[in-house]
Amino acid sequence: MKKEFYIKNMVCRSCIKIIKHALHKKNLCITEIELGKVVIDTENVLETKKQLIEVLRTNDFDLIESPEDKLVERVKIALIELIPLIPEYRDIKLSDYLKDRLNQDYFTLSKVFSFNQQVTIEKYFIKLKIEKVKELIRSQEYNFTEISQVLGYSNLGHLSGQFKTETGMSLTEYKAMGSNIKNSLNRIL
Repeated sequence: MKKEFYIKNMVCRSCIKIIKHALHKKNLCITEIELGKVVIDTENVLETKKQLIEVLRTNDFDLIESPEDKLVERVKIALIELIPLIPEYRDIKLSDYLKDRLNQDYFTLSKVFSFNQQVTIEKYFIKLKIEKVKELIRSQEYNFTEISQVLGYSNLGHLSGQFKTETGMSLTEYKAMGSNIKNSLNRIL
């Protein structure tokens, strides 16, 4: 029997590799794995769940069981996956993107997310973008203007203001520090 399990804090492809490797070591039969979810073929759901929880906790992840927590995690994953797509989604509203991506009305998504995380979806998305800005500054591939364009800001001033608000320092100060101050995406709240 195939059983779906939802996982908190799976925010990148490396997370998938870590969990997949650890579950294979436990000889669990994974039929599907993606950000936030794993499907395991099992005859003993309770034993499989026990092993899965052990693997997840060992690797700093958690099992998600409540419908609200599952919805919040789906919103987070959709937003993380949107970051590299910003140039092509530049003219779409965040609410429309999430509504279409998750097949839920935005009012419900927003209400559940804000209640559960104590921050709005929009504020969370800004935090994700700021983490991407830090990554792009460290890579030294782009100048500040190019970074603002890559991340869909209307102008450099808008990016600068958000960066200062979120980090307490200017873009230039951050770059001059040669900083590796970066928050893990699963810990930005």
